[in-house]
Parts: sequence; C-alpha cells; structure tokens
Amino acid sequence: VQLQAFGGGLVQPGGSLTLSCATSGRAIRSYAMGWFRQAPGREREFVAAISWSGITHYRPSVKDRFTCSRDNAKDTVYLQMSSLKPEDTAVYYCAAGGRSDWRGYYYVEAGYDFWGQGTLVTVSS
Repeated sequence: VQLQAFGGGLVQPGGSLTLSCATSGRAIRSYAMGWFRQAPGREREFVAAISWSGITHYRPSVKDRFTCSRDNAKDTVYLQMSSLKPEDTAVYYCAAGGRSDWRGYYYVEAGYDFWGQGTLVTVSS
C-alpha cells in the first residue's frame, strides 16, 4: 500500500489544521492507521492511532486537541488538530499497520508496515 500525507502548512498558535492521509494499492480497511511526528533534532514520536474498528489512541500531550478519524470509503485517514502549540511543529507521518497484535504496538514504529512521506506542520506567529 502507498500512503501520501498532505495538508501541512504554517498556522498560528491556537489555530487549527487538518491532515489527510490518502492510501492506494490496498483498501485502508485492511489496516490500522497511525500518525507520528518528528520535530527538528528529535526522534520520531507517536501522535495518534486508529484501529480497524475506529478505536482511537493519542499521546497525552495531544489528547483533547487532536482527533484521528478514518473514512474507509475514501481510503483516507484524517488528523484534525486544534489549539495548536509551537511544540506541535514537526513533520507528520501517516503509517499503516496490519499485524494481528497491533493493539500492543500502536504507539511504536514497529506496529506499522508502510509509511507516507510526511507533511510539515509549522506553528508560529
């Protein structure tokens, strides 16, 4: 499966942005999906994930500000981000995972088999 994340850009603190991750090659319903991000000089970190059935998981710092959703009919996953902070600045990546024990690995890169190219989100005034 191929993944392409888009929707990044420059936004002011407190603003909102929605990222999309379009998939092709295999139906998205076959995968659990995740969002990770990598800030300059830092390791890539888990942001959010959504299971096949729509159960979501978030890192604590984005919970209540970010919402991850999926539209299987459109083969697309979304990350709605609000109340953005400068520390949210990073390249955001979407990923697809198909392992049967994904629920134990949703927050680490090992839980995913395919990755998109990333989209840059910059939160700055």
